[in-house]
Amino acid sequence: MNEYISKAMELAIAWSVPLSILACALAAGWFFHGVVIKRLVRALPPSGWEPAKVIRTALRRMVIFWFLLAGAYIAALSISPEEAALSTVRKWVTVLAIFTVTIVVSRAIVGIIGVYAKKTEAVLPSASIFSNIARAVVFIVGILVILQFLGISIAPILTALGVGGLAVALALQDTLSNLFAGLQIIVSRQIRKGDYVEIDGSQSGYVMDISWRNTIIRGSGNNHIIIPNSKLANAVVVNYHLVEKDISIVVPVGVAYDSDLDLVERVSFEVAMEVQGGLPEAAEGFRPTVGFSGFKDSEIALNIVMRAREYAGQYAIRHELVKRLHRRYAEEGIEIPFPVRTVQMKESLKKSR
Repeated sequence: MNEYISKAMELAIAWSVPLSILACALAAGWFFHGVVIKRLVRALPPSGWEPAKVIRTALRRMVIFWFLLAGAYIAALSISPEEAALSTVRKWVTVLAIFTVTIVVSRAIVGIIGVYAKKTEAVLPSASIFSNIARAVVFIVGILVILQFLGISIAPILTALGVGGLAVALALQDTLSNLFAGLQIIVSRQIRKGDYVEIDGSQSGYVMDISWRNTIIRGSGNNHIIIPNSKLANAVVVNYHLVEKDISIVVPVGVAYDSDLDLVERVSFEVAMEVQGGLPEAAEGFRPTVGFSGFKDSEIALNIVMRAREYAGQYAIRHELVKRLHRRYAEEGIEIPFPVRTVQMKESLKKSR
């Protein structure tokens, strides 16, 4: 019994040092991450690149992990001074360190791409396709570095990848087609994130993102329309935000034949000016136009041309214009006629003969 107790005490004493080292490393990591890093980030000068946000995102939880790796290596030194065991521990600590550094670099590059895309949206649209490509490249490089460190020659791997590239390209033909179509869409800058587009005269909405495979459009019902990039590249697209977001609105109106057309023109223009200058959806500085377009069956037709800040704003402008016109026409005695049609029955025609 005493022998078992003594062995247990020996194990407890033997493991107390490495466990204490790991606990100290974890505490130091939490302190460095929660205090030092935050203060350093706050001390950075503000700029258009938003370095604080990029650094904070890139180093998220990684500092703690690095302290744990250092603590694990020191703990291994305290447990087993044998060179073979230390070599194994050193190797895996280095592999994990390289992998975590790869994650930090990929986060930093993705963050820089996102910030730069927001800053220069006309040059580089904010789309996840660039972030995904950059992340994939960084991870491939990191994995190759790890393999090289472990003594695994990467030359045969690169050769195999080159030989098998054709087979992979044939197997992933649709995926690669969508990828290159997405790159073509982004580089041409004819469809950008935030634009209001109409696809083949049916689907319409705001472009939310252009990924490596699909373009996501938010429809009027707040639903997502997912279109493969290859189909979007071959579709007929109307972009209501190119060359500018402002859009002209033509509102047709009809008045009775006995109306005073000068009065109709003046009243319609006054109401249009009130709407154009009073709604936030209306474009600033635009002067509406009122023009008679012709004679119809039971009315004289006129068109009122307004201008909205963007495509979606036209609905509020139409609504307010129709409502105010109806009220003002009633006040001024201007009649909006109902359609009138005269029907003669066949029997009455025979009697008349």
